[in-house]
Amino acid sequence: MLINRRELLKKTAMGTAGLAISPSFDHLMAAPTGASADGPHRFVFIRKSNGNLPQQFGLPSFSSKDLKRHNEKQAFELDLSKHELPEWLNGLADHKENMTILHGISMTVSGGGHYSYSGCMGAYKAGRDILSNIKWATVDFELAKLFPSPFGHVEMSLAVPHGRDHRTGIVSGYSAPAAKQRNYCYADPMTAHNELFKSVTNTDEAASDNALLDYLYEKENRKLKKLDGDERFKIINQVESLQSIRDRKTKVNSLTDKIKQYLPEIDLVHANGGEDATLPEKQAAFTDVIVGALASGLTNVVTYTIDDLGTDITSLPENKQKTSIHQIGHGGQIAGAANMRNAIKTHHMKQVTTLVTKLKAIPEGNGTMFDNTTIIYMPETGAGHHGPDTEAPMVIMSGRNSKIDIAGRYIRLPFHGTEGHKTLSNWYTTLLNAYGNPIEHYGDLDLVMQRKRLKQLGAINRFLS
Repeated sequence: MLINRRELLKKTAMGTAGLAISPSFDHLMAAPTGASADGPHRFVFIRKSNGNLPQQFGLPSFSSKDLKRHNEKQAFELDLSKHELPEWLNGLADHKENMTILHGISMTVSGGGHYSYSGCMGAYKAGRDILSNIKWATVDFELAKLFPSPFGHVEMSLAVPHGRDHRTGIVSGYSAPAAKQRNYCYADPMTAHNELFKSVTNTDEAASDNALLDYLYEKENRKLKKLDGDERFKIINQVESLQSIRDRKTKVNSLTDKIKQYLPEIDLVHANGGEDATLPEKQAAFTDVIVGALASGLTNVVTYTIDDLGTDITSLPENKQKTSIHQIGHGGQIAGAANMRNAIKTHHMKQVTTLVTKLKAIPEGNGTMFDNTTIIYMPETGAGHHGPDTEAPMVIMSGRNSKIDIAGRYIRLPFHGTEGHKTLSNWYTTLLNAYGNPIEHYGDLDLVMQRKRLKQLGAINRFLS
C-alpha cells in the first residue's frame, strides 16, 4: 500500500486506523531520560531475512577446544582482538574493539515461518501480518521514547514480500508504535531522502504541508466547542496528534543548519523509486540517508530491513546463477548456497562498516557520534530459512559510551532450554534497562523455559555496565 504525504497527514488528523502515526509523536518534545553529557544514544537495528547460520559465525582461529565448544553449543567467551574474523566480517576488522559476536539468544518467542513481521522487534509472535497480533510497541519505539527526536523513530525497508513486485514510496512497515498499530516505512532511498530532508531540499512543499497542518488543526479545534463526551475526547486526541506534528515541524526547522551540513547526496538512479538501481546501490544510498538522519538530529533510532525473501539479489556480482534469497534458503538444490549466504552478509557488512566509519568521523562531545551509537545486525527468523529459532546469532557494534558491556568479545550463551539461557525478550529488557526504562521484563515468555521451570525474567545482568 503506497500512501502520499497529503493522505498520510489527513489520515493522522481524522484518526484513521492502519498507519496510526500519532503514538509515535507522543514523546517528541519530552526531555531525554537516558542522554549523556556527550549527547543522546542512538540505535540502528538492521534486520536480515533467511536466518543466520551459526556455523558461519565461528572464528577461523578457534582452538580445537573452542571449536568443540562452539559445535556443541556450550557457553564460552573469547577476546576478539586475539582472533581472526570470519571472511564475511573482515570489512570490520579495524573495528574489532567495538564488535560483539553474540551467540545463544533464542527467538522462539517471535519466530516461525518465513517472516516474523513485527514479532522480532516486539518479542511476540505476530503471525501473518495481522494487526490484532501486535501486542505492544516494538522495542525500537520504546527506545525512541528514551531519546526523543523530531521524527522519534525512522523505519526503512528493502523488504519485498516473496512473490510480489518491489515496493516504493511510503508503505506499511514492520515496527509498531503501540498495540494493534503498524508503523509506516520508507521503501526506497529517494523517498526517505525527500521526506526526511525536505525542510531544506523542498521548502515550498514543506511550507504547503505546514499550511495543511495549520488548517486541519484549526478545523478540528473548532469542533471541540460543539462536542462533549466520547466525541469530544476523540477530537481532543486528534488535535493533540496534529499539535505534535506541528511541534515536530518547529523542531525540524531549528535543525536547518545541521541538516544542510549532513545532507546526503542521492544519485539520480534512485529517482522514481529506483527501478534501475542495483541492490548494492540501494543499500549504499539507504546507509547514507541513515547517517544523514542521525547526524542532523532528525532521529536517534532507525530500523532498517536490509532484505527479505522477495528482495532481488540478482545484481549481486557473486550471484552467478541468478538465484533468489528464497532459493538460497532452501539450499539443497542450489550449488554454492553457503557461499551466497556469505556474499549476502558481506554486502550487509559493507553498510555496517560505512555506518561505523562515517559516525566515527563526526565529532560529538569529547569524542565522536559513534561513541553514542549501537548497531545491531540480527536475523528476522533465527538460525535458518525456517528457523530453528532456538538461536539467532547477531553482530553488535557499540561505541565507547555504551551502557552494555559486551564490546570486543565473542560471546556464546547457554543453549535454549538449559540453565542460564537468554531469549530475545531478555536481550530487549537489557537494552531498555540499560538506557533508562526499568521495566521488569519486556516481551513474551519462552514456553520451553516455562515447562522446565527455568528462570527467564529480566535483563542479562552480566551485560549491564
